[in-house]
Amino acid sequence: MLLFLERKVSRIMSKMCNLEILCSVELIATVNEEGQVADSMADPKVCVALDGTTVEEMTDEAARANLAGADMVEVRFDRLYLIKPDPTISEEEEGEKVELPPENDWDTVEMSSIDVDATISALKEGLPLPVIFTVRPVSEGGFFPGVESERIAILEKAIESKVSWIDLELSIEDSQRKSLQEAATKQGCQIIASKHDINGIPDAATIASLVRDNQDAGDIVKFCGTAHNHGDALQIIEAATELTGEGLMHSLMAINGGGDWPRVHAPMLDQSLVYATMRNEFRISDKGLINVRDLRDAWTLLEY
Repeated sequence: MLLFLERKVSRIMSKMCNLEILCSVELIATVNEEGQVADSMADPKVCVALDGTTVEEMTDEAARANLAGADMVEVRFDRLYLIKPDPTISEEEEGEKVELPPENDWDTVEMSSIDVDATISALKEGLPLPVIFTVRPVSEGGFFPGVESERIAILEKAIESKVSWIDLELSIEDSQRKSLQEAATKQGCQIIASKHDINGIPDAATIASLVRDNQDAGDIVKFCGTAHNHGDALQIIEAATELTGEGLMHSLMAINGGGDWPRVHAPMLDQSLVYATMRNEFRISDKGLINVRDLRDAWTLLEY
């Protein structure tokens, strides 16, 4: 198994090396008459996924994300139904350790406790950046406590409010999704066509096919898988490498170890959008996440 993984890493790194050479050739070819070099490897847009569970927390986090270099923020409306528990504080040699239980174990409020119209209005007024509006179902790693018809109704209200971006899962029933897509187009809302695999990551060919087959389903096709090992995470890299140069709009990533690789190397992998976070705890890369400032710094250091 180890030998197989080493060979796979070697093959993918060879492809990435070829991409670097290609990018260098293109860069040389873009020198203009004044001797200035055009930007041949444009940075992807960076979206900070907000972790707040109240409008106030999201507004504060979005303001900090704006200063940190985010291009947009993702409002996870389903997170507003979470009840954040009190943290557990324990004494250790290094000092106090503050811990929260896993978010999947948090309780949720009653559906009726959230005034959807008023909340959307407050978010529109308080957020300084373009918004990707998301209501993630439990089946795709979200926390929405209601039934699908209630979730669709919230998405419809967000579209009516003319939000900049709307996340429409590919798993939404075909006729409902078509109706939402038509409404979004009419209101000028751009669409993230998303799929989240909470159980694992398919092979690279399947991921690449997902992107190719769903270009008409939205402005950007997003796939996020759950990596159980570095071999899983490499499937994301291999898929993105395969898609490079095809001119397709996509955002590929994973959670858990290795999930940050396609985020860090997104400019070279032709990614359209990268999701980052404002979180900065120790070893956040083990969760597949990356802080927005660290992401920008990495791109500068890697000369992307």
